[in-house]
This record gives sequence, structure tokens and C-alpha cells, in this order.
Amino acid sequence: MSTTGQPEPIRAVTADSGAARDAGGWIGDVPVAMAATTADGRIVAWDAVAQLVLGYRADEAVGRHISEVLHPGVHRGMTRALWERAATGQGIMGAVTARHRDGSFVQLEIWARPCTGAAVGAEVVVFAAEARSTARVRGSSAVWDGLFARSPIGIGIFDTRLRFVRVNPALQAMNGLAEADHVGRTLPEVLPAVNAHAMEERMRTVLATGTPVLDFRRTGRTAADPGTDRVWSCSWVRLEDGQGTPVGITACLVDITAQEEARAEAEAGRRRLAMLAEASTRIGTTLDLERTAQELAAFAVPGLADTATVDLLEAFDVGGDLVSGLFGGATLRRAGKAPAAGSPVADVLGAVGDRFVFPAAAPYTQAFSRRRPFVVADLDETAAAVAAPFSSVVRSLRARGVTALMMVPLVARGLVLGVATFYRSSDGPFDESDVALAGELAARAAVCVDNARLYAMEHDTALVLQRSMLPQHVTPPPGIEIAHRYIAASDVNEVGGDWYDVVPLPDGRAALLIGDVMGHGIAAAAVMGRLSSTVRAVARLGLPPVQVLQQLEAALADLAEPMLATFLYAECDPVTGRCLVTRAGHPPPAVVTPDGRVHLPEMPAGAPLGIGGVPFTSTELRLEPGSLLVLYTDGLVEARGRDIDERLAELLHVLGGRPPESLHGVCEQLIGRMVPSGAEDDVALLVARIGGAAYGPGGPPG
Repeated sequence: MSTTGQPEPIRAVTADSGAARDAGGWIGDVPVAMAATTADGRIVAWDAVAQLVLGYRADEAVGRHISEVLHPGVHRGMTRALWERAATGQGIMGAVTARHRDGSFVQLEIWARPCTGAAVGAEVVVFAAEARSTARVRGSSAVWDGLFARSPIGIGIFDTRLRFVRVNPALQAMNGLAEADHVGRTLPEVLPAVNAHAMEERMRTVLATGTPVLDFRRTGRTAADPGTDRVWSCSWVRLEDGQGTPVGITACLVDITAQEEARAEAEAGRRRLAMLAEASTRIGTTLDLERTAQELAAFAVPGLADTATVDLLEAFDVGGDLVSGLFGGATLRRAGKAPAAGSPVADVLGAVGDRFVFPAAAPYTQAFSRRRPFVVADLDETAAAVAAPFSSVVRSLRARGVTALMMVPLVARGLVLGVATFYRSSDGPFDESDVALAGELAARAAVCVDNARLYAMEHDTALVLQRSMLPQHVTPPPGIEIAHRYIAASDVNEVGGDWYDVVPLPDGRAALLIGDVMGHGIAAAAVMGRLSSTVRAVARLGLPPVQVLQQLEAALADLAEPMLATFLYAECDPVTGRCLVTRAGHPPPAVVTPDGRVHLPEMPAGAPLGIGGVPFTSTELRLEPGSLLVLYTDGLVEARGRDIDERLAELLHVLGGRPPESLHGVCEQLIGRMVPSGAEDDVALLVARIGGAAYGPGGPPG
């Protein structure tokens, strides 16, 4: 500010075209002058291009009223009215006649708009260019004018200071602003709610290097639609004069919001399909309730949620009705949780095995009663207060950063089995695609859980049926001592049709038998019971072993559905040590002599029962008094990834060591060494001592 109180003039650069161009404000070959005034039209700034266009130096122009440099025919009152419009934010555009310093008159096109204070006291900034030159630039191509006016693509022209010079109707519609509200302003001034500063950086690079930028994404909101985020694809090209000097930038913009939404939706769909495909390999890998629940919880973190829990109805544990009680509340047991601990949210949630009561009046219980997801998009104080009368955990979750939660019922075959709950502390609320994905994951897990439930019921039924059909009291004749064991397959495998028996025969002999119905479950157990009853009845008739097996095959032929079974029948005489052994596809017996020698007798394997048309052959063995005859099903010697010959050799090795004195000890030793970690298949084992010590101290009868 000068001592006279007047604004200090802006020092002008040398008024030649090269210096003016270097100072900026050129578009094409047309110099664009810039001046600034107070609200009432008094000049406070005058640049080098203004001196070039009108001849007045800055010290001659600053302090004068703008009307003094216009044609005398322009009324000062009209000038004041126009300037008041510009100062109040409306902006003005138009053509005026100005007076050059040399007395001539110059036709100008002007743009005036409010100014934020580039100079002291400046409230209106004015841009001006010689009218014939601007008309020549605009009218140099009718094709360009038509394209500019009618193109659906937004087009803008910027000068070398990145100020709007011209915008087409399409860009005005995109931005929701008239051309007068653009001209003379920069992007951040016109569009503060978009990423304008990042755009300006790219535009400066284009202006400096001449390398165009294509498909830069502009995002945000404009006055055209202030309530909606939109996306535009922007491209910039540098404008040059005939000598290759940069004179501005042209920008082309296309609204691609719809395409981006479609792309995002398609990407979400691909993500959902990819997660579902992965879920098919990671959820339900076994028929185990707890493991399936844990697999669901673990799979959801972190792809869908930050924390997840899976709770199953208590009826799973007590064998109750899964349908009853849901409308009157429910008691659940936590079966899965991820992460198990180690985060503020996980630590406040109950552990696996804990039980929870869901009151009927609680809002989140509707996930059961309505069988629909219950979603809290914003876990604010209001939402926490609604749940507070029923649970204090919700407020604790909110205090630990949980911002959204979603409860999805586990429903399969019309039954509500439980609920999966997903918690987010980041990534915003759950949207419709998240709810759809969670529903599909829960549906897949629910079917797996229900399969496990149904399997457990069938497994238990088959196990009860099979054990009820095994001999409860095995009483061998004198001279034969026996021990036996039956081990059902582990819970993740189905019960089979293994069985054993000892049938007393005339003349002190006994039939030792063992079999295995191929297949699993109730059907195999039922067929096993039928064969067990048949062989007991037929053996007592004194039929030769071959005929006994023929009768068993006839019994299988009577079934509505074909079944196969392996079988071994050993008719033993404890007095003579003679054993007549007949196999029907069953593993061979092992013989242990009193001195500890072990071998598998050579004999025909035979075909399994149920094939038909293959004759059976008996093999006679002579056992030394006190020898052990070991009969077993394939569950003892077959193991995943192991060769059967290796396993048979391992069996002989176990028997060849110093065996326990008691036959029960032999059974325990075999089970402990051959199936130490649980049976993959049922195991039936029958160990018999033939003659010798089996008679006791008195020895065989006279």
C-alpha cells in the first residue's frame, strides 16, 4: 500500500508479445489480458498483456475507473451495474469497445468474475481479448464449432495458467455451472468437491512435456448432482501455436459413472463367485459339526469380516427338536470362532463351547424367527441401546471399534440349525453384495452341518444295530480259548458290516468265523446281522465249510439290492489240531506256533460272497497244540497310503515278538500297534488258542 492510501500497482513486464506470452494468458495466437478491480470498477491490477492490448502501462491504468478505458458511449452507470453482478458472484461475459492509449478504439470480448484477492483490494478479475482475433480462433473451423457446441463429450479450453477460457454445453451440464462461472477460474475454484488438485498436477505435466494424458479418473460431486458421487474419464492435450509454443490445454471429459458401477458390480460378482468356489473346498471337508462351523468362521475372515462366530442350536447336543423354541427364544452353543483370540473384538466374544440364550424379544432373534439376515449397518449408540436390555456385549463391541454386524441364519432342509455372525471394524457397512455372499456361505455351511447331523444319527443307529447283532456271550468248547475285539470306525467314517462269531459243533469241534459286508451304514449292519444268523443256523447242521459258504451266498442272492461280503470260516478240532479253513475274498489268517514262529498259511483267496459262479475251496491246517489262530478284518491291516503287503508284514512282526500271555493282551497289542490313532474302517479281531494250554492243567480229555 502506498503512502497516499492508494493500492500499489502491479509492476508490468516489458510489453512485447514474447514477454507477455511468457507471463501466460495466451490461447492460440490470441493474447488474453488480465486486470483486477474493486467492486465499484476501480482498477487495482494491470498485467503485461493488458498493456500490449490497450497500450496503457500499469502505472497509467491502476487507480483509474474501468469505464475510463472503455468507449465514451458505454455509460458509467451500466458499467457499475455489470461490475456489481460480477462482484456478487454471477459473473459476466460480453463484447465491449475499449479506447486504446493512442486514441483508437478496440473491440474486446471480456469475462469478469469475483476475485479472492490476487491484489490488495481486488474483488473482480477481468479477462479480455481482441474480439476479431478470438472470433478468428473460434471460427477457424466450422467443424470445430459444431463439435464444440453439440458434442456429448465435455470439452474445456484452458490457458497456460490453467484457467478456463471456454467450456462447451456438455461440460457446463456436467459441472452444473454456466460458462461465465468457469471462465477465468482454475479447477479447484470451480470444482472444489472433486480431485481437482491432482488433475491440475497432471495438466501441468501435459503443459510442460506435451505428452497427452488419457483416461485420468475424476471423481466427486458437482453442482449438477451434489448428492451423488460420480466418475469421469478425463483426457488432456497440449495446444501449441505455429512455432510449437504451448498456448493452452484442451480437456475432454466423459461421464463413466454407469460403466464404473457396472464394472464394480461385475467385479463384486466375480469376487463372490471366486469366494464361493473356494468355499466349496474349505467348508464341509468332513462330516463333523464343530469342524464345519469352524471352517465357516475361518473362511469369512478377513475376506468378508474382521471377526466371525458360528453358533449351533443346543438341540444338537441334547438330541431335541430343532424346530421347537425358535419363536420363544433359543439356546445356542458356540461351535466356531475366528480369530479365536488376540483381538479386542474376539476377546470380548464368548469362546467355542460357551452357551448363549437368545431371548424371544431381542431384535437379533428375528434372524431365527424370520429366517432372514439381521443387519446393523451402523452400530451407533441407538443400535446399541436397542440391544442393551438383552445383552451387554453389543455396547462392548461398539467400544472396541465394531462399526457393523450381520447375523445370518443357518437353514437347511427347512430347519434352522444356528446362526453365523459377522463383525466389521473397517471397510464400512455390509452392502447388499456382502449380505448375498454371507447368505450363500451360510447356506452351504448349513447343508454341511445338517449332513453331519444326519450322518451322526445314522452312524449311531448303525453302531447300535451292529453291536446288538455281534455275539454277546461267546462260549467256545473245551480246548479252545478265545479273545475278541470290535472297534467301530471313528466318527468321521461310517460304521461297516464287520462281525465275528464262534459256533460250537458236534464232537467238540468249533467253527471260528469272521466276515465283512462291503459298504457302510445301516444297510451294511443289517446285512451283517442276516449273514450272522444264517451262518449260525447252517453251521449247526454239520455241513462242510464249502456248503456253509454256498448257503451264505444264497442268502445274499435273496436280497433286493446286490451286496458283497468277504468271509472266512475255520472249522477247528482242538484234540487233533486239524483246522479246515475256507476263504471268500477275506484276508488270510495268521498262525503263531508255541515257540513264537509266525506265518500266513498259503491258501486260495476265493471270491467274495455275492459274486456267484466261483467255487469255494477248503485248506487243511495242522496246528501244534497251543498255537494261536488270528482272524481279523481288513480294517486292521489296510491303511491309507500304505501297501497291503507292508501292513501284513507289520502284522507278523507284531505277533512275532514276545506275545503277551493272555489272549486279551494279544488283542490289545495288535490294536495299539496297528491302529494307534483310531480306525479308518471297522476292525473285528478274533484270537483263538487251539489245544494245549487251552485245556488247562488237566490237558485234553483221556
